[in-house]
Amino acid sequence: MSNKIRSYPGTEITSEEARAGRYLLTKYAAELKYSWSSGEAISRFLGGLRDGELWGRKCKECGRTMVPPRMYCEICFRETDEWVRLQDTGRVGTYSVSYVNADASRRKQEEPILVAVVEIDGASPMMGILHLLGEVLPDKVAVGMKVKAVWKPKDERQGAITDIRYFRPYRGGPQRT
Repeated sequence: MSNKIRSYPGTEITSEEARAGRYLLTKYAAELKYSWSSGEAISRFLGGLRDGELWGRKCKECGRTMVPPRMYCEICFRETDEWVRLQDTGRVGTYSVSYVNADASRRKQEEPILVAVVEIDGASPMMGILHLLGEVLPDKVAVGMKVKAVWKPKDERQGAITDIRYFRPYRGGPQRT
């Protein structure tokens, strides 16, 4: 196989020629519509969020409780066994202080976005959900810090991860099981 760059016959259209109207150019905006299924596990998880609940799946073989839930255990290579209702509290597993918005633009505000992996109480260690932290200053966030979900009002929930506005620092409540 050769590393030689192929050359194709033809003549390059310059920007000046295109602007001058020498060539017929047509702009077309495709309107693409997609449809997909969340599947059994994520559908139940999203429905729980709409109802102000967090749900995971338990594998009785390895004993893990997974959140987000999975119908198959990637450790045991078998179906998971049961649904487990989890607390809306947890601990910060890791976090990031970001001065960039979700669309990669720089933040205009001086306050950064605090993003964390929250290990949910009742789920197995190292299982968590990526979410925002609120009501806390960047220099007060720490790995292991206890947090609690701040939910949108019930009539504003849509069955999405954003039904939890953010997690805030929390004192008290259940310990990890």
